[in-house]
Amino acid sequence: MATTPKSLYEVLGVPKNASQEEIRKAYRKLARQHHPDRNPGDTSAEERFKEVQGAYDVLSDPEKRKQYDAFGDGRMRGGSGPQGATFDFGDLGDLGDLFGGLFGRGRGGARQEARGRRGNDVEASVSLSFEDSLRGVDVVIPVELETACRECGGSGARPGTAPTICPECKGRGVTSESQGLFALSQPCPRCRGNGTVIEQPCEKCKGSGRERRTKRYSVKIPAGVKDGTRIRLKGKGEAGYGGAEAGDLYVVTRVAPSKLYERRGDSDLVIEVPVTYPEAALGATVEVPTPEGPVSLKVPAGSEDGKLLRIRGRGAPKLTGSGKGDLLARVRLTVPKKLTKKEREALEELKKASRENPRERLFS
Repeated sequence: MATTPKSLYEVLGVPKNASQEEIRKAYRKLARQHHPDRNPGDTSAEERFKEVQGAYDVLSDPEKRKQYDAFGDGRMRGGSGPQGATFDFGDLGDLGDLFGGLFGRGRGGARQEARGRRGNDVEASVSLSFEDSLRGVDVVIPVELETACRECGGSGARPGTAPTICPECKGRGVTSESQGLFALSQPCPRCRGNGTVIEQPCEKCKGSGRERRTKRYSVKIPAGVKDGTRIRLKGKGEAGYGGAEAGDLYVVTRVAPSKLYERRGDSDLVIEVPVTYPEAALGATVEVPTPEGPVSLKVPAGSEDGKLLRIRGRGAPKLTGSGKGDLLARVRLTVPKKLTKKEREALEELKKASRENPRERLFS
């Protein structure tokens, strides 16, 4: 039993009295879901995408929609359902940015090499010592990427020649086939949607207009970077397609751990400061190393193990704004493993004189 063809409204999942905004939203959702670049090798998804594109091409145009509605049963003359409508890969309207962001870096092929696509971003890492991360440093980074062919300047044509307008599509990048009232458009098979053809390809890049090579960039690493900080170099990524802008280079810092300091938050540093029992009990002034040299730190009487003491402005440089974070000194109480006779006698006397029982609260 033959199935009744879907109406264009059913294809988009909207009622017949849907507004233009409702139709547009439904189209964007379905086109995103079934776009061929998101479903590589899935012919059913590609057919569904064509169906959705065709339906939208009719219903988004008030005049075409009026003509379509005039048939009453929702089907077209000269074509069954949406397949009689216009379908054009080269004219996605306001979905261009959406698809470019979602699928522009997907699988390779003719669609990816279409004219006007921005180059890919590239990521490279640089290893730094903890000290270099605090003071900043200039480094040279080798980056392997795709650039415009130096032989042909990126045109893909042999030097002295140039790409010519595609005779098949006359430079439009698409071809059209009449389907009664409307026309079906698809990427030009001759130029693969580029609008131009290369009769004499460059011998070095074989007509691609691109080559892989290693470039070296001098990068200024600012003071205060952490492990994983990303530094953006605009336009230093892979070359764009068809004269479009190049992608960006992102340099990721890999910072070695420090023997003394631990990073906390954006710009604070933590250091562990050993103190003796008498120093913790009676209070003392001790010397503490900082990235800029030693400073004196007052340890209050009665300081317990783990207490944090703040030394302002002695942390790491702030990446945003000016100034530095703080250095947090964590008190670490040291217990001697061996005692001299005099030390033992002094501790025995302290034990007898002490009124404190720290375990008393366990039984309260």
